[in-house]
Amino acid sequence: MSFQGGRASSRACVPVSPTFTFPRDFVSVVLGCGIQGYTLMKWWVIVAFAMLFIPVFAEDTAPAATSTGDVSTAQAEPVMLPPPSDEAVRFYRTGNALWGFRTLWGLLVPAVIVFTGLSARMRTVAQRIGKQWFFVIAAYVVLFTLLTFLIDLPLSFYSDYVRMHDFGLSNQTFGKWVYDSIMQLGVVAFTAAMFLWVPYLLLRKSPKRWWLYTGLLMYPFFAFQLLVSPLWIDPLFNTFGPMKDKALEAKILAVADRAGIEGSRVFEVDKSIDTKAYNAYVTGMFNSKRIVLWDTTIKGLSEPQVLYVMAHEIGHFVLGHTYSGIAVFGTLYLIAFYFVHLSSGWILRRYGNRIGFNELSDIASYPLMILLISIALLVLQPFALAYNRHQEHEADRFGLELTQDNHAAASAFAKMYKDNLGYPNPHPIIKILRASHPPLGERVDFCNTYKPWADGSAMRYAGMFQPGPTLLEETKTPEGGNR
Repeated sequence: MSFQGGRASSRACVPVSPTFTFPRDFVSVVLGCGIQGYTLMKWWVIVAFAMLFIPVFAEDTAPAATSTGDVSTAQAEPVMLPPPSDEAVRFYRTGNALWGFRTLWGLLVPAVIVFTGLSARMRTVAQRIGKQWFFVIAAYVVLFTLLTFLIDLPLSFYSDYVRMHDFGLSNQTFGKWVYDSIMQLGVVAFTAAMFLWVPYLLLRKSPKRWWLYTGLLMYPFFAFQLLVSPLWIDPLFNTFGPMKDKALEAKILAVADRAGIEGSRVFEVDKSIDTKAYNAYVTGMFNSKRIVLWDTTIKGLSEPQVLYVMAHEIGHFVLGHTYSGIAVFGTLYLIAFYFVHLSSGWILRRYGNRIGFNELSDIASYPLMILLISIALLVLQPFALAYNRHQEHEADRFGLELTQDNHAAASAFAKMYKDNLGYPNPHPIIKILRASHPPLGERVDFCNTYKPWADGSAMRYAGMFQPGPTLLEETKTPEGGNR
């Protein structure tokens, strides 16, 4: 959790030709597969494609933030955000356009690979390389991953390297970007080669229930991914270690102790090699669970602000957001696999001869599965994002109740707003389709106004805290001010 995933009806609903041509038949396929199955699902694809273009044309409801003026530093007064800078507005708007393009690109690439017959030819090559079934799947996945990596490379270079440098948000060298990209390619190819045989085995053994079994297996798969990522994956990209500032670490651990977490682990990561942005997050499961703090956050925020950020992350830990997140996203993938089951039969019957396979259990169907899963998740994504925003809001509340330092919380968000080129109040449609966190304007307003302890009102999470002084009380000087 950061502080800032077949069966067909008896008649076709869309006329199609016996051979496949772009773009006419691409639209026919996508619309047709969405119309198959239950009435509830027949609008999925239409809605999904409409969603791609809404962010580009949506007008902002109010470009100004919660109020005007400079970021307030007077602790007795509410923190106020200035209007977004011209650079922040440009970053926000070009980000929306880039999101729409990348989403459409993510649908187009697998569609072209499968419907031009390229996937079937790659399958034939993989059969020559692998010979046996398991190794054929592994060879195909490596070929497919390498191909899509090369296809996506120019777009990734622009969005992840050129654009971030253009807006002054990146410290990453070209060599580091190349290293990270190649390492990411290796991780994706290795993971897919190790696990993709499972759904294809289920497709062979249980063609009618494969989607259910595969969907249920996503829950332990996500848990396993969370377990091993902090130990084996994340260190491939950055250096993680104990906090260098031992005094600050002791205060963070004291906050964790008050929240009922004993023996918690806080790691500092050298993200300044990549970015100028601030962040912190909770990751891992069981013995690998830890709170990670970017070194940019330590350098850019004041001590009370860092402690609030940590209290927010501790909230995710205590409230079990990692486990509930696995449950939610596992369920979304279960629904997406069912959508593949409902929609794929129509395509295979109409285009099987053209695309070079007529069974979903053929590894050549992999890009078709990616296409259909992407369509389903595009429609389901707003629900997942809404749930994530709710978790982030409750972590904000937890952090406020734990520290009772409204100014530190609001000013931390104000600092991130300024230095991360934040946009305070995006259009509601943008919020629904893209925002994994509440808008910064809403978060600052909440931090300014939420203080039930001031009038003795009940706090939602007070029962989870150990007795002791609050963070604000601990940082009071003898003269009554704050350190």
